[in-house]
Parts: sequence; C-alpha cells; structure tokens
Amino acid sequence: PELQKRWSSMGPIHDDPVITSNDRGTVSFATSGKNSRTTQLFINTADNWYLDDQGFAPIGEVLPAGKGYGGMEVVDEFYSGYGEQPSQPRIREEGMAYLERKFPLLSYFVRAEFVGEDLDEIFQR
Repeated sequence: PELQKRWSSMGPIHDDPVITSNDRGTVSFATSGKNSRTTQLFINTADNWYLDDQGFAPIGEVLPAGKGYGGMEVVDEFYSGYGEQPSQPRIREEGMAYLERKFPLLSYFVRAEFVGEDLDEIFQR
C-alpha cells in the first residue's frame, strides 16, 4: 500500500494515442476515462479491438517464449477463476495481505522489464 500511495500521489497518467490495436498479447493500462490511468495494467488474452475506440492504448506486448522466459502460453496458464472479483480499492488500501488472504490461487508477476527502450525517454514528462 505504501508504494501504491507514492505512485497515486503523482496523479493520473495522461493518455497515449491508440496507434496499435488491443490484440491478444498486448499490454494496456486500465482506464476509467480520459487521462485517468493509474498503475493498473492488463494483458489482452484475446483480441479486444472494441477497447481501441475507448482509448485503451497498448503500451507493450508479451514477447514470444525465449531462453529463460515464457510467452502467451504462460499467460494462458494464469489462474482466471476470480474474474474481476478482487476489489481495486481494497488492493490499493490493503495490498498483498488482502490478495493472499482472499484470493490464494491468484497468479502474480515476479519480474517485468523494459526491452529495447531508452528508459530516460520513457519517464520524461
């Protein structure tokens, strides 16, 4: 929750233009309207082209499997039985304790990284 509060204190993330479609395997920010993105990301597990017109701009993609990591075949194995059930406000307030207590089968990322980008350029505002 402390890290979430620090990110939230920076305000919402401004929208990017939608220049590629929400195809299976792309990664997009969740949004609730214009310039309202926060830290919530999702992987499109199917082609979700209807999201394009709603302003969901993909910012990355799951890479094909390579040495030491898997691709969409690993994402397909994520536990999906909870659907949209976890409460976003409770996640922000209670963090991992809430998720581990209420959703013990949930899948988690342990590492993600930027590939082929200049990080200084990405984080300039």
